[in-house]
Amino acid sequence: MRKGRSDDLKVLLIISIILSVSLAVSATVSEANALLKWKSTFTNQTSSSKLSSWVNPNSFCSSWYGVGCERNSIVRLNLTDTGIEGTFQDFPFSSLPNLTYVDLSMNSFSGTISPKWGQFTKLIYFDLSINQLVGEIPPELGDLSNLDTLHLVENKLNGSIPSEIGRLTKLHEIALYDNLLTGPIPSSFGNLTNLANLYLFINSLSGPIPSEIGNLTKLAELCLDRNNLSGSIPSSFGNLKNVTLLNMFANNLTGEIPPEIGNMTKLDTLSIHTNKLSGSIPSTLGNLKTIAILHLYGNQLSGSIPEELGGMEAMIDLEISENKLTGPVPNSFGKLTQLEWLFLRDNQLSGPIPPGVANSTELSVLQLDTNNFTGALPNTICRGGKLENLTLDNNLLEGPIPKSLKECKSLIRARFKGNSFSGDISESFGEYPTLNFIDLSNNKFHGTISPNWEKSQKLVAFILSNNNISGSIPPAIWNMTQLSQLDLSSNRITGELPDSISKLNRLSRLQLNNNQLSGKIPSGIRLLANLEYLDLSSNRFNFEIPATINTLPRLFYMNLSRNELDQTIPEGLTKLSQLQVLDLSYNQLDGEISSQFSNLQNLESLNISHNSLSGSIPSSFRVMLALIQIDVSFNNLSGPIPDNAAFRNATLKAFEGNKDLCGNGNSTQGLKPCPIVAKKSKKDRSLIIFILVPIIGAIIILAACAGIFICFRKRKQQQIDENSDSESGETLSIFSFDGKVRYQEIIKATGEFDSKYLIGTGGNGKVYKAKLPQGIMAVKKLNASTDSEISNPTVKQEFLNEIRALTEIRHRNVVKLFGFCSHRRNSFLVYEFMEKGSLRRVLENDDEAKVLDWVKRINVVKGVAHALSYMHHDRSPAIVHRDISSGNILLDENYEGKISDFGTAKLLKPDSSNWSAVAGTYGYVAPELAYAMKVTEKCDVYSFGVLTLEVIKGEHPGELVSTLSSSPPDKNLSLKGIIDHRLPEPTPEMNDQILEIVKVALLCLHTDPQSRPTMLSISTAFS
Repeated sequence: MRKGRSDDLKVLLIISIILSVSLAVSATVSEANALLKWKSTFTNQTSSSKLSSWVNPNSFCSSWYGVGCERNSIVRLNLTDTGIEGTFQDFPFSSLPNLTYVDLSMNSFSGTISPKWGQFTKLIYFDLSINQLVGEIPPELGDLSNLDTLHLVENKLNGSIPSEIGRLTKLHEIALYDNLLTGPIPSSFGNLTNLANLYLFINSLSGPIPSEIGNLTKLAELCLDRNNLSGSIPSSFGNLKNVTLLNMFANNLTGEIPPEIGNMTKLDTLSIHTNKLSGSIPSTLGNLKTIAILHLYGNQLSGSIPEELGGMEAMIDLEISENKLTGPVPNSFGKLTQLEWLFLRDNQLSGPIPPGVANSTELSVLQLDTNNFTGALPNTICRGGKLENLTLDNNLLEGPIPKSLKECKSLIRARFKGNSFSGDISESFGEYPTLNFIDLSNNKFHGTISPNWEKSQKLVAFILSNNNISGSIPPAIWNMTQLSQLDLSSNRITGELPDSISKLNRLSRLQLNNNQLSGKIPSGIRLLANLEYLDLSSNRFNFEIPATINTLPRLFYMNLSRNELDQTIPEGLTKLSQLQVLDLSYNQLDGEISSQFSNLQNLESLNISHNSLSGSIPSSFRVMLALIQIDVSFNNLSGPIPDNAAFRNATLKAFEGNKDLCGNGNSTQGLKPCPIVAKKSKKDRSLIIFILVPIIGAIIILAACAGIFICFRKRKQQQIDENSDSESGETLSIFSFDGKVRYQEIIKATGEFDSKYLIGTGGNGKVYKAKLPQGIMAVKKLNASTDSEISNPTVKQEFLNEIRALTEIRHRNVVKLFGFCSHRRNSFLVYEFMEKGSLRRVLENDDEAKVLDWVKRINVVKGVAHALSYMHHDRSPAIVHRDISSGNILLDENYEGKISDFGTAKLLKPDSSNWSAVAGTYGYVAPELAYAMKVTEKCDVYSFGVLTLEVIKGEHPGELVSTLSSSPPDKNLSLKGIIDHRLPEPTPEMNDQILEIVKVALLCLHTDPQSRPTMLSISTAFS
């Protein structure tokens, strides 16, 4: 009996095991089926090769990509960089109860983060970074009590950070950077005592930094930079003794730097630049013995530099420029023997430059300009031999240049201007094979210019103005064919200019004014095709102005005044179509003024005073609409002045000293009236009446018809500036399509700029998709700072003028700007909508990058080239985009590339307004902007070269740019390592096309802007 019972029990046990296994298998298969169901909602589910293994639900634990199991249940889901396009709306939240690890980063998930994610209480790792998620972070994530890592970076999440996150006491890392988050940093973060890394940078967080952050004693890296945080730095940060990286730059922080920061003894990097911090630099920072990077620039710090900073012996990069610091540079800086970058510029520092400031043999950059330093330049300045960037301008330095400066063979950029340096200029400087820019102006150098400067073969800007330099210009200078700027003005230079000046064919600025040069103006100047600025004034040039000077297509400024030039003004001057300023005053010019001067439609200022010109001023001057300043005084001119605003607004001083000038009723006060034409006879009057009556009658009839026509066409005129609508507060400034778009139509189409319509974010605002009666369009809502800047009346008029010009652009490879709408609550731009989004987005997506095959990629490159050529060469004035990058090239439904985002574009008027701050995307910006801030078409050419390599390679070329641009294109160049290997190997014919395009790209990357081709030549080659 016992044996029978025992057997029965065994049978029951076996059945029980079988049933439990069966149930377990059933449960786990249901998890697999749930994932398959979710996969079926992906818009590109069939194209993702990595998910092709998701087929058999019975083998999901062993063969499914990205799926990990324990005890036949899914615990790990790692689908990072899988190319998925989908949402979490149908994610199987209830079917995967044992998930501990979820990484869905680097995909194209859209929509919101579901609060149901909070159900996974076993979750340890959660990463949804680098997707297209919108909406707020659900507070339910605070229920993930076992979470160790939370990554939601590089999405479009908005709203505030939920305080419930502070309940996740097991967290070691939070990364929420590069989103659209607003509001304060929750004080509840002070509860996260296990936190090692907190990354909240590149958002719009505001309010003070919670002092509770000081409770996080295990914190190693804290990055709060590029937000709108305000208030002071909490003194509780002194408790963070394990922090190695602390970034809080580019906020609105105020108050003093707390001395407790000196307790953070493990700091490697402290960057709190570009805030509003005040007070002195605490001496306790000297306790930071391991710190390598200290950035305090761009604040309002005052007082002296503490001697204790010299104790930071591991320092590599010390930048405390742009403050209000006073007193001397501490001698203790001589202990900073590892220093590579030292920036002290733009303060009120005084005293001599201590010799120890250059004790570091690694010193590469030394910027001491715009202070009150006195005394001589230390002889140790080039001790390490690695100095590349030296700026000393705008100080009170004096004495000769130390001989040791000749040993600075690595110099790339040097600025000495605005001091009292003296000595013989020919003996003070050596040969610098890498030197690109040097400014020695406004000093007391004497002697002659050394011919050895020719050996500085990379020198682009050579500026020696306002010194006591004498003698003639050595012939070797005319061999410096890489020069873009030559300024020898305000010296005592003598001799004549030779025709060999024509060899400087890259020259854009030539300033030789205020010297003692004589002889003829050389005809070789006509060959300086890139010349934009020419000043030869206040010399002793004689003879005539060369008639061939008409071949300078870019010249906008010409000053030949105060010389001894004679004969007539050559007709060729009237062909310089870009000319804005022309000064020929104080010469001996004679003859009459040509009526062809009216061809100079860009001319703003004309001074031909103090000559011997005769005859009348041509009436054709009335059509010179750009003219705002005129001076014709002290000539032999007679007759009426033209009916032009510049003449009407001029003072009597601009006309005095002439023979017999007169004016009519609308002319300048003070000129005698012009003679009245004699009255006609009664017979003549009858004849005139007989002729005019029927003409006037016809005009009246035509005017009536025109009035009816104008009423009929009234709506068409809406493309011009609209009037304010007092009820809605709306001002529709400029629109290029027919019919008026109401402010409310935009608001309705974007759901009052709801995040669900958000399709992109740029430096000037956010871009939304809008369905309007005219079709689908992209609406860029300008951010508050940009809108505020535009509200300035002067700026606004300039802005509207640019928008008006941009709406006139008609090119198939330029995204159409329809117009600009201003309102008391919002201002926005309306653009053509592009279905495929940015080129960058397509290249980052494996599946879409494959669709963008070689034919399409070549067409994108050619399209951008044609568009840039159009903007540079077919527009007057030319338009420089200034931010050509893959993020600003949009693709239509046929993958045709179009240039977009003129947020940084500037209508080129080649004057001082172009010497502006660097604009553009990192990795695409031309290298010359590091030393000369002038934005030209060649900046776009360089960016085009980078973009072209990116299109061919499928990703930003990075270090490949410097590698390939360091030598000229090789005719045996191989595409190996350059082409995108996600695409099939190009055919031999296609391979040849790609090679030619890459060679053009390499020419565009030349470090010397004048050596780069024009976009016109590139476009022509691609046609």
